[in-house]
Amino acid sequence: MSVATLAPQAAPTPATAPVAPTGRPTGRTSEVDNRATYVSFGLAYLLGHGAAAVSQGATPLIDLPGWLPMTLLGIGLAAGTVSATVAAGRAQRAATDPDDIRTGKLLGAAWVVAFAALFLAITGLTNSLDMPDLQSTLWPTGSGLVVGLLYLAEGAARRNFLHYGLGCWLALTSTAALFLDTPGLYWVLTVAGGGAYAVAAVLERRRLATR
Repeated sequence: MSVATLAPQAAPTPATAPVAPTGRPTGRTSEVDNRATYVSFGLAYLLGHGAAAVSQGATPLIDLPGWLPMTLLGIGLAAGTVSATVAAGRAQRAATDPDDIRTGKLLGAAWVVAFAALFLAITGLTNSLDMPDLQSTLWPTGSGLVVGLLYLAEGAARRNFLHYGLGCWLALTSTAALFLDTPGLYWVLTVAGGGAYAVAAVLERRRLATR
């Protein structure tokens, strides 16, 4: 009876990084933590638009200086923009995928271009119609629309469904508020916008915990 010989099995090889079609490692991506941004923008909506809602209209609930709502809104939006920039920069430094790094830079530039275009549109429209008071309506709703559309782009590029959904909600509610007079417009922005940011901040923590 012949004795069968067993062929030696090859030793297991360590796992290697995924390789792109070009033969180079694809790199890894890094998640953007949006919690600080959501909180900052949420406070801007609640305090800025909320102050406008209670102090404007035919029968205001509270007598507040006219400059206070816009100041609170501006401070909150500035803080949120800084938080978003810092979070995106931190994610870019942690990422090794060249495509993700390039996408992050393009999205960051889109914020500057979008708000510059919004400024030109509102300024040109109010000047051509000779209605400077229209800015108090167009800036809150226009900024909500722009932020919502930017969130849509960021959510699609980063495959972040929470960010994408928040962008849809902000874009639709901000433009729908134009159908209402003051202070109803500001109440919609306060409740719908500020509430959405509060919910998103809670859900963002859960999203990051599962990644």
